[in-house]
Amino acid sequence: MKGLDMESIGQKITPFLWFEDQSEEAVHFYVDTFENSEVISLERYREGPLQGKVLTIVFQLEGQQFMALDGGPEFQFTPALSFFVHCDTEKKIDGLYEKLSDGGAVLMPLDKYPFGEKYAWVQDKFGVSWQLMLDSDPKQKIMPSVMFIGDRSGSAKEASEFYTDLFNHSEILFLSYYDEEDQAHDGKVAHGRFMLEGETFVIMDSIIEHSFPMTSAISFYVNCEDQQEVDKFWEKLSTGGEIQKCGWLTDKYGVTWQIIPKALPKMLNDPDQEKAKRAMDSMLTMKKIDIETIEQAYEGQKVPS
Repeated sequence: MKGLDMESIGQKITPFLWFEDQSEEAVHFYVDTFENSEVISLERYREGPLQGKVLTIVFQLEGQQFMALDGGPEFQFTPALSFFVHCDTEKKIDGLYEKLSDGGAVLMPLDKYPFGEKYAWVQDKFGVSWQLMLDSDPKQKIMPSVMFIGDRSGSAKEASEFYTDLFNHSEILFLSYYDEEDQAHDGKVAHGRFMLEGETFVIMDSIIEHSFPMTSAISFYVNCEDQQEVDKFWEKLSTGGEIQKCGWLTDKYGVTWQIIPKALPKMLNDPDQEKAKRAMDSMLTMKKIDIETIEQAYEGQKVPS
């Protein structure tokens, strides 16, 4: 297993899972559960209260790339953000249902529904939610799924248009709506799909009141080429949302993004621990990532105040 470098992060947009302290255990469980899966790279915290815990682990499930870390108890997984899994055989969906629900919770039991011959929604023992569907065998077998609830229910169509306008190689694939005769649900999306940077996402509006919120436990890591891309995505996605630290933000729809330049992981994980520490200390002072300032700190240059 190699350390984190930019070759490890092949997708433009990668789902990123925030665990309290079980990311390594969870990732190995997922790799053992899904086909065509492996751990690609792993970096640990070198100092501080989380020393030895996972700073970043990059892994692949069914050919799709994911990332995770141990970040502490700040964020909790909820079904508002889940992963939609296409299963091409009954044996496969039965096996995933058994493994992913073991020690977790069944949100919708494996059964026949109006929208599918065999479907289930489960929350695994680590808190991550999975929607399993017996379906044809698409190229992308696992898709991030965003469900808008509460005051944000009804945002799916607008959000789909906003994201596909912002990212390249993007389009709305389809949007299906609830019964148009029911005015309370008018314009709400029962199920939709759109593509961003060649990756497919599922989106829906909930018409049921839920007690759980959308959280930053699942975010989307945007692998930016340069400062110009960082600036573009940061400006557009942060407008009307909430700015966080270290390149993190939550957009106006409640979805969390990490806007990270390709140059950053290489500096943070340099074998020269002094250089890596200077880069990390510089990044920790920032909200939007400033590549030049971090590079100056990394090289030991005095950064203008």
